[in-house]
Amino acid sequence: MTKVLTIGEVLVEIVATKKGNGFREAVPLIGPFPSGAPAIFIDQVGKLGVSSAIISRVGDDDFGHVNLDRLRADGVDISGIEVDPQGTTGSAFVRYREDGSRAFVFNIRHSACGTISLTFENRKTIETCTHLHVMGTALYAPSVVETVMVALDSVKARGGTVSFDPNLRPEIMNSPGMREALSTVLTRTDLFLPSGEELFLFTTAKEERAAIDELLETGIEAIVVKRGAAGARYYDADQSLTHPGFAVEELDPTGAGDSFGAAFVSFWLNGSPPAEALTYAAAAGARAVTKIGPMEGTSNRAELDALIEGAGPIAITRQ
Repeated sequence: MTKVLTIGEVLVEIVATKKGNGFREAVPLIGPFPSGAPAIFIDQVGKLGVSSAIISRVGDDDFGHVNLDRLRADGVDISGIEVDPQGTTGSAFVRYREDGSRAFVFNIRHSACGTISLTFENRKTIETCTHLHVMGTALYAPSVVETVMVALDSVKARGGTVSFDPNLRPEIMNSPGMREALSTVLTRTDLFLPSGEELFLFTTAKEERAAIDELLETGIEAIVVKRGAAGARYYDADQSLTHPGFAVEELDPTGAGDSFGAAFVSFWLNGSPPAEALTYAAAAGARAVTKIGPMEGTSNRAELDALIEGAGPIAITRQ
């Protein structure tokens, strides 16, 4: 049976209710919302009824239990989340600017999830999983990188598969070992899920089709390029598909790419045709932006079916 694993940060998000350039003055805030890119991803996998697990650490505080309660309720195996009685759960304060970009203040590296390491319990969790989803945001500390690499080796050795979403932010690009870890993960990747310009992080080519060909030649089975509100494109050795996305009212885009990726991985692993997986992924990403809070818009199958049906016929183009 398929079981999806991810590793990395679990945190809460606190959101400013007024747009602006940062936090140099007092502003109204709402939250805490369960968050962390790997946590959002795996919550969406769990809500689709796919067996799922996450390895992380949280503090024994309200912020930690907000996340534990949400993930458990949505069907995620949380046995790999260590609760540190002396630790503090990670946090991200977010303020949207007028142009739609975001200003963040993170507490990850020095929080409980900044000290993820291999334990007997999370080794057992790794051994139960058949697919590993790696997110670039999770490669922020050497001990986390080590845990990801051990999981990658274990899953691949047992005939499992790996998906990789670079999901990179400027704040983490200079983390120790980050660039080397990204390149290593890519060499073991079956499904690659970059957003926009992330496609060119690992290629000499700077035009999309040429970059795709270069990556497919390395052994990657399929590539999905996420384009936000503009939809997404799927590529493999035999075909390419473009989904234009679903028109919705955007309230909060944080977590949409994680929800998109989770839905695509879930359907892809279950053998769905690429067009179907792409449609459900686009629906998951679209529904995610209609809710305030990064994990509030994760969806079950019925909610995605309703969004797809309500949108009417949407043409997926083939090349």
